[in-house]
Amino acid sequence: MNKGFSENFIWGTATASYQIEGGAFEDGKGLSVWDVFCRELGRISDGSSGEIACDHYHRFEEDFALMETLGIRNYRLSVSWPRLIPGGVGGINQKGIDFYNRLIDSMLNHNITPFMTLFHWDYPYELFCKGGWLNRDSSDWFADYAELIAKSFGNKVKNFFTLNEPQCFIGLSYCGDAPHAPGIKFPTKDCLAMAHNVMLAHGKSVQALRAAVPGSMIGYAPTATFYHPTSSEPRDIEAARAATFDIKENDWFFSISWWNDPIFLGKYPDKAQELFSDIMPEIKTDDMKTIRQPIDFYGLNIYRSIPVHSTDGGYEITPFMPGYPRTGFLWPVTPECLYWSPKYLYERYKLPIIITENGISALDTVSLDGKVHDATRIDYIQKHLLSLRKAVCDGVDVRGYFHWSFLDNFEWQRGYDERFGIVYVDFNTLQRIPKDSALYYSNVIKTNGDNLQDAW
Repeated sequence: MNKGFSENFIWGTATASYQIEGGAFEDGKGLSVWDVFCRELGRISDGSSGEIACDHYHRFEEDFALMETLGIRNYRLSVSWPRLIPGGVGGINQKGIDFYNRLIDSMLNHNITPFMTLFHWDYPYELFCKGGWLNRDSSDWFADYAELIAKSFGNKVKNFFTLNEPQCFIGLSYCGDAPHAPGIKFPTKDCLAMAHNVMLAHGKSVQALRAAVPGSMIGYAPTATFYHPTSSEPRDIEAARAATFDIKENDWFFSISWWNDPIFLGKYPDKAQELFSDIMPEIKTDDMKTIRQPIDFYGLNIYRSIPVHSTDGGYEITPFMPGYPRTGFLWPVTPECLYWSPKYLYERYKLPIIITENGISALDTVSLDGKVHDATRIDYIQKHLLSLRKAVCDGVDVRGYFHWSFLDNFEWQRGYDERFGIVYVDFNTLQRIPKDSALYYSNVIKTNGDNLQDAW
């Protein structure tokens, strides 16, 4: 029986710079929009910030030693743009470059392969003051930053992701209630222009990485609102496929096709033109060519999906039953998401897929025995990986899985109220305690998924 995961399947964990590093004002680092946002009363639910976070800035050696002990050989990290270029453009902070070189060397010494994300939301505040993503020059700012990363670390790092979840750093930062930094709601016309500039930034950064790092492997790590069929009936499967690539006027910024069709197909979806014909961003000569740079894999960040069923008019959401299982974040637990979403994406974009984020916030506590018994997370991992394995067995080219997250960390507007890590962090003492799930996931890696049960 083909169990799905190839012998060279990439197993890893992931984090992000602002969520774990701390050292927010050390060694010449500039301000990010999150540094400023967190200082404003009422923005973060527990009144905290990422100024210290997990103190990974000073404790990375300890963290990588633990990662090696657990058998984790691949790690997706992000780089802090204002740590390298305090003003976002211009003067380079050599101490920031030195820090990431020490960090990468430590990873390599612990037999851990780095997968580097160029941008995971800590946008330089000085660039925000110059118009941020609304300024068309923002794509060139980002390309220069990408070139610096390539030239500084490309001799050691060969795997890159350009942008993490533009749906969030645009959609949750400038649209709707704008709960993320900088937390300012903009008109839809401006948000559409920002989105276009972000995709230009992606394309130009791919060009910069290709030019400076021969043999580099490059991906993109979006998320979206995902859907799965309520039943195995062909009508429902097609309904879920339609829902997955649909665009809704009041939720366009969480659409798959809006953020992916330009990058992988070289054009905006027809539905986008229908909805926003009079406020679509200006598309200059060669914009779409720049955006549609060939990349090596699709990085999929996915935690849940929404069930839908077919109707005469298309599709309709199927309500969750009372008492349906949910995470600590109150997200529904839907293992189906790791079958249907990779399947639909692979069909449409025909690119190998790496699951770049998947995990669960749980109500973890340290028990009397000094350990963290997070059975809920173990159950989540197992069920989702079984769905992913089924997708692979059914022909979806999935190359890897990065569990979110390695450490409990600063969870954006939720502060430290949510624990996603397989390693518990005591935010008073900063002690690390591997949870039961860390040991379980270690065995998943060791057995290449053979320890997964066949039924649940």
